[in-house]
Amino acid sequence: MSASRQHILGALRRSLQRDQPGAEERKQLEARLADPQAGLVPARGQRPHAEQLDLMEEMLRELAATVVRLDDADQVPQAVADYLKGENLPPQVRLAPRGDLRALPWSDQPLLEVTEGPAREPDTTAVTGAFAGIAETGTLMMASGPEAPVTLNFLPENHIVVLRGSQVVGAYEEAWAQLRRRFGSGAMPRAVNMITGPSRTGDIEQTIQLGAHGPRRLHVLLIDDAHSSGASPDGVNGGSVNGDGSDGPQA
Repeated sequence: MSASRQHILGALRRSLQRDQPGAEERKQLEARLADPQAGLVPARGQRPHAEQLDLMEEMLRELAATVVRLDDADQVPQAVADYLKGENLPPQVRLAPRGDLRALPWSDQPLLEVTEGPAREPDTTAVTGAFAGIAETGTLMMASGPEAPVTLNFLPENHIVVLRGSQVVGAYEEAWAQLRRRFGSGAMPRAVNMITGPSRTGDIEQTIQLGAHGPRRLHVLLIDDAHSSGASPDGVNGGSVNGDGSDGPQA
């Protein structure tokens, strides 16, 4: 443990008038960490997986996001081009720098300009994956890493997320369990962002405004992959669109 972390935790203990945990208390804490118990899961989070995909789409639409169902990942570039054209947006995207997204047939869209890397100020549209989709609330779990820059989630006004059906889970507890299984023995992501619809605020006259603190539009390309009988978000932000990527902490 770093000296600064020890100092902060020590200050918290002193303010709570607590000493260092004893051997028995430490043993109990370690047991809880080794075998975390899930809380109560709402009924809609326990639906069969096929119904979870429909629920994911339904909840996303209720949140003012848009959704397109695809049969195959190779349809993604065409779907991206169609979306940009339909919204009258520039044919330019900033792509998360991961191999699976890079391998998609972008050359089939010669009018679409694709660049990779963290978002920059002029970027209008980002295309990323997701670690998991949580059907009960239509939430996207995004885990940061070298191939999943956090800036792509927040800086561009338009965020397109590629999500496989096999990455959709019913409840938050399942998504966190997947994250622990994926990263528990190594370096955890520096950030885990939960995205539930486009950015919005009601600070101004209690009127909901979209795009105040992040993307104004959220568009999800939900791939009905043949293996979506259960969730397997092994990689970061999908690990890959195919669910087999790797990641480390992001600076």
